[in-house]
Amino acid sequence: MKAVNIEKTTENLVQWIRDWFEKNGKGCKAVIGISGGKDSSTVAALCVKALGRENVIGVQMPNGEQSDIEYSDLVFKVLGIKKITVNIKAAVDGAVDALKNAGLTPSVQTMTNLPCRIRMATLYAVSQSNNGRVSCNCNLSEDTVGYSTRYGDDVGDFAPLRNLTTKEVVAIGEYLGLPDDLTQKIPSDGLCGKVDEDNIGISYAKIHEYQRNPEALSKEDFDFIDRKWKANEFKMYPAEIFDGLVF
Repeated sequence: MKAVNIEKTTENLVQWIRDWFEKNGKGCKAVIGISGGKDSSTVAALCVKALGRENVIGVQMPNGEQSDIEYSDLVFKVLGIKKITVNIKAAVDGAVDALKNAGLTPSVQTMTNLPCRIRMATLYAVSQSNNGRVSCNCNLSEDTVGYSTRYGDDVGDFAPLRNLTTKEVVAIGEYLGLPDDLTQKIPSDGLCGKVDEDNIGISYAKIHEYQRNPEALSKEDFDFIDRKWKANEFKMYPAEIFDGLVF
């Protein structure tokens, strides 16, 4: 079974963030969408340790009323980083109205993914207005089953958690001293009204085993996750570029 050394990996992550900003954004600030979940909280804590809290900006982006916004408030209280709150409801409603005015009926998937893409556009607007670089907070467990929105939460300028499972993200958050309210919060996208595991159809614990200890899974569970991985692997890569020019 593969087991990540949390202490050494965390220290490597902190140094990696420092090195990345030295090369790709010297003097820039880390801009992080803060949901109050384990991923954004851990990325924020890593950036504070790597860059100093004065160089980290957290952005709350509720879509109207957000029932669990107290968790993201807690991140700012614990880490002492700058908070910017941008309510995206008017932007989402405006885009939906524009689609309908064009004669289109937005699908359920459109209504789920559109706010996520508007959130990422908002993060880049905040970043460009504050000399920033945007974090991607996706982790390996989400990527394995395609639980991310292409050109929404799956993009960014740097991605500290992309090779870590949810179990490992929790452990890093705990190592960094984040409270249980943040590291143990039941993951939800805050958009569709369901928790992540209900949407995915399998537990994050089993996805962790798929990546680190696949022989521990039943064939049924392994095949279920493997099908999702093969169907969604394309999300991990940029758009393919045509290279068949003829001169």
